[in-house]
This record gives sequence, C-alpha cells and structure tokens, in this order.
Amino acid sequence: MAQILIVDDSPTEAHVLKGMLEKHGFEVETAENGTEGIELARQLKPDLILMDVVMPGLNGFQATRQLTKDPETGEIPVIIVTTKDQETDRVWGLRQGAKDFLTKPVVEKTLMEKINAVLEAA
Repeated sequence: MAQILIVDDSPTEAHVLKGMLEKHGFEVETAENGTEGIELARQLKPDLILMDVVMPGLNGFQATRQLTKDPETGEIPVIIVTTKDQETDRVWGLRQGAKDFLTKPVVEKTLMEKINAVLEAA
C-alpha cells in the first residue's frame, strides 16, 4: 500500500488525517514542520506528501518548492492541505509545484478522491 507523509504542525490535524488515511489502508508517517518534512521525504521517499502551509520556520509553500525542485524528491507528488482558502493561495501553491490543493476541514471522501487521482497520475 502507498506510503503518505503528513507535514502539519498541528498534532490534532495530523492525527485526524492519519486516521482517515490508515482506515483506507495507507501507511502514514508525520512531520511537525517543513524542515522535518523535507528530511523525512528524502529518507522515506513516500508515494505522496500532504503539506500544511502555516507552520513555524519553513512554511508549506517554501517546503513544497524545495521538494519539487530537488532531483531527489521532485517526483514525489505534494497535495497542499491548509486553512488558507483564497484563490491566490491555491494558485500560489500549485505554482510551487503542488499537484492539488485542499482546504481544511478536510472531507474524507474528497481527500481520498484527490489522493487517488494524484497517485494514479504519478
């Protein structure tokens, strides 16, 4: 089954997302910030990354840009999952290299549809 890395500084959000994903059979790892997310992505080479935006230090837009520009992690698809719901945020996230964009609170059915679509396209 596919491995997914959740990068989110909120333990509650990470727990909720992890629960949804494990229920659908995914193997899940978590990182608490952008820097840790990049390090784990390099180590684990997950099949997909769910990236929060608002985090201390390296934010999700910066981390996504670093991951998608790095030859070592550039093939790993990133879906941004954030409370930022403006169209400009969505456009900016996609410009950083994200494959899709979801706003919180996440609806499980929508999350699974987006993950499956991105994994099938990868």
